[in-house]
This record gives sequence, structure tokens and C-alpha cells, in this order.
Amino acid sequence: MTAVAPPARRIAVARAEDVPRLEARAVTVDGVRIAIYHTDRGFRATAAECPHKGGPLADGLVGDDCVTCPLHNWRIDLQTGAVAGEEGVGVAVYPVVERKGWLYLEVPS
Repeated sequence: MTAVAPPARRIAVARAEDVPRLEARAVTVDGVRIAIYHTDRGFRATAAECPHKGGPLADGLVGDDCVTCPLHNWRIDLQTGAVAGEEGVGVAVYPVVERKGWLYLEVPS
């Protein structure tokens, strides 16, 4: 038997213009804090807390499709959620869609 992923739903979370290039903003969706990033390659989203000590990733440095935690410099890949140099450690990532100036997160139903 093959497992089927639950359908995702799209939720409008911000205007694209409210997330400046190479910066991030935190939002809350269904009680979960999520950081939205504006990279050179588009918009990305991850869980808002660093897995190391809970640092606020939306306050981190954004570049090269990664964010660097402002507390202890852990570098997190924004496409995969993987932490550089820490095998098996990472954060949840969420698809982001930009439509007509709005950013939508795809979250599980």
C-alpha cells in the first residue's frame, strides 16, 4: 500500500512587497511560526526557529538561498531545510507561491 500525502491548502500570508529582497518576515499560520524569505531566486519559507537553540530565523542573514541564524551562525538551506555541517538536522520547509503581489504558503490540510 502506498501512503498518500494529505492535500495542501494555500493561505495568503503577506504582500510580496512587504518582504524586501534578502530579508525575511515571520508569520503565524494555524499557531505555527513560519519565516518567509525573499532570496535572489524567489520566495522561500521555513519553520521560524533554528533547531539549535530556537533562534529567530526571520532575523537571520539571507543570501545564497540560505539563512544564517542570528544566535550561533548555523547556516540553513532554504530549499531543503538542512543545516550545514549537521547531518540529519534541519527545519521544515513550505512551498511559497507568489500571485498578483501576494505570497501564499502551501500547508497541509
